[in-house]
Amino acid sequence: LTLVTWIFALLSSSVRQPNIITMKFITASLCLLGTTSAFTTPSRYASSTLLSPPSAGTTTAVAPLAAVSKKDTYQITLLPGDGIGPEIMTATKQVLASLQSRCGFTLEMTEALIGGAAIDAVNDPFPDESLQQCLKSDSVLLSCIGGYKWDSNPRELRPESGLLKMRKSMGLFANLRPAKVLDQLIDASTLKREVVEGVDVMVVRELTGDVYFGAPKGIDVVDGKRIGYNNMIYSEDEIVRIARVAGDVASKRGGKLCSVDKANVLDVSQLWRDVTTDIITKEFPDVELSHMYVDNAAMQLIRWPKQFDTMVTGNIFGDILSDEASMLVGSLGMLPSASIGESGPGVFEPCHGSAPDIAGEDKANPLALILSAAMMLRYDLDRAEEADILERAVEAVLDQGLRTADIKQEGDNCKLVGCIEMGKAVADIVAAAVEV
Repeated sequence: LTLVTWIFALLSSSVRQPNIITMKFITASLCLLGTTSAFTTPSRYASSTLLSPPSAGTTTAVAPLAAVSKKDTYQITLLPGDGIGPEIMTATKQVLASLQSRCGFTLEMTEALIGGAAIDAVNDPFPDESLQQCLKSDSVLLSCIGGYKWDSNPRELRPESGLLKMRKSMGLFANLRPAKVLDQLIDASTLKREVVEGVDVMVVRELTGDVYFGAPKGIDVVDGKRIGYNNMIYSEDEIVRIARVAGDVASKRGGKLCSVDKANVLDVSQLWRDVTTDIITKEFPDVELSHMYVDNAAMQLIRWPKQFDTMVTGNIFGDILSDEASMLVGSLGMLPSASIGESGPGVFEPCHGSAPDIAGEDKANPLALILSAAMMLRYDLDRAEEADILERAVEAVLDQGLRTADIKQEGDNCKLVGCIEMGKAVADIVAAAVEV
C-alpha cells in the first residue's frame, strides 16, 4: 500500500511534465509490486534458510557455511583473470598440489574465462560457459580482473561488469573480508605499531543489492542537460539474510558486531538499522550489537581499529570500508576474501587488483590468493584442518624472512623474492608435513 501511495504521489508531482527519470522509477516500482520473490534464493544451509525465522528457544538460525560436505574429490573452477592473475594462480596451484599430496584428497581444477581475458576471447566479460562451469563446481577460486586496456570500453564490455554479473548470477550476497595484522608485518602498515598491533577485523559486506544494482539507473538528457542517477535500495529480506550471516560470524569470533549505515539522512539506512537490530537482538542475544554512521566508522578504523571485531554494512559502504580496513595490514597483497550465497559454490579471491603495471615481471605477491584458497577450504569444502595448514605455512614463510616487493621494508633484513619463489616456499613448507 505504501509503495502504491508513493507511485501516485510521484505521478501527481510530475503530471505536467513527467520526465524519463520519473517514468523509470515508476516502472521499477511496479515491477517490485508484481514480484514476491525478487530478493530470495534457495538456501545453501543444511538445517535452515536465512530467510526463515528460528524456532522458539533458538539463538541462531544459521548452520555451518560449508557448501558441500567433506569428501575425497572436489570440482574446483579456477578463474585466472587478468594482469598478475595467471601468475598468482600458478603459484597457488603449486601450493594446493602439495596440500593434496600431504592430506590425501583431490581437487579437480578446471579453468574458465572472466574479465578482460574473456572480453578478448569471446567479447563477453563473463560468458555463459564460465557461469555454467562455476555453478556446477564445488567452489570457485578467482585471481583478479581488470586493466587499463579495457577502461575505455562501453560499461557492458568492461571487466568489472563480468564480476558484477558473476555475483548476481551466482547469488553471492555475502562478502567476508578479514583484516588481521600479522606480527611479522606490523611495520608494513603506515599506522603506528600501537594502533595496529593485535588488530583482527572481519568486514561482512552485502554484495548484490544497494546502489550498485538498484534500478532504474543511467544517464539521460532532461531539458537539454545530462543527468546521472542510481537507486540505493534494499528489501527487508536482503537485510535479514546478511544480518544473519554477520550474527553467525560475530558469534564465532569475539561476540561484537558493529552495523554501519547512514540512518541520519538515508531512509534505506534506517530500514537497515531497524531490521539488523531486530534480527541480532532476537536471534543472537549473546552478540553485542552497536551502530555507527559510515563517516564515523571510516574515521574510527584509522583512529582505533582494535575497537572493532565484526562489522556488517551494505554494498557501497562495505566496498569502501573493507578496502580501508585492508590497509591496516600494510598491503592488499596479504588479504583474502570470500563471497558466499545461500546455495551453491562460493567465490574466493584476494582483495587486491590485477596490477597490470607489474604483470609478467615475477613481482606479484601470491599470498592473498593462497589465503583465499584457505578460506575456500574452510568455508566451502569443510576442510578446516587443511585451511589451517595453508595459513600456518604462509606465516612460516614470513618467519623465514621472505618478502615480495609490496611488503618489503627498508632495513628489515628480509630477502626480496618474486611470485615464483614465494609460491614455491609455501608449497615446500606444506609438503614437509611438519608442524609450522
